[in-house]
Amino acid sequence: MNRRQFITGVGSLSALTLQGCSTTETLQTTPEPQGPPPAYLAMYGPMPGERFPIPAVDLTKVPEKFWRRQVDYVGPHPVGTVVVNTNTFYLHLVQEGGKAMRYGVGLGRQGFEWSGEGRIQWKQQWPKWTPPAEMIARKPELEQWSADNGGMPPGLDNPLGARALYIFQNGEDTLYRIHGSPEYWTIGKAVSSGCVRLINQDIIDLYNRVPSGSRLIVV
Repeated sequence: MNRRQFITGVGSLSALTLQGCSTTETLQTTPEPQGPPPAYLAMYGPMPGERFPIPAVDLTKVPEKFWRRQVDYVGPHPVGTVVVNTNTFYLHLVQEGGKAMRYGVGLGRQGFEWSGEGRIQWKQQWPKWTPPAEMIARKPELEQWSADNGGMPPGLDNPLGARALYIFQNGEDTLYRIHGSPEYWTIGKAVSSGCVRLINQDIIDLYNRVPSGSRLIVV
């Protein structure tokens, strides 16, 4: 190899080397799916300290707009009022400073039938459930849980869930209940029976915030 051939070869090699160093590959990456924020995972996490330990909620089965949160609130009702809107499937607890705690709810037949103003006469943790006579007439298998038979004992499968708020009007029981439910995937939907149902974690939160005698408005 003469001198000219050697220089030409070195030049060609240098060009290839520089070209190789200057080439940049663009890597296409797929963003990892974002799960619920940690605060909500904690809010709807398991509650092992309950009388009947409550499992975590699968939030992928509950639309995000129905997750519990504090929101701005403008309305005529005083602080402490519970307002249920059967059109939006929301329950608001009016708070100070133009705020409210908002919960998503599911509604049954009784939840749509009753409207107006009442009082949360009393509250109960892990209540019994007694199906009304007309429900037993439609579903005779519920006779075992009738009032005469003592009702259905509390537990995770009880339709009233972990807590129940009993609504009275003019001193009489309306048979209208705001209660928990293990069927959290029904939040935001109209279901076959029941009144106003919340996720068990939400009804416990509401129960702790609302004293007996609180005013209820259903619109």
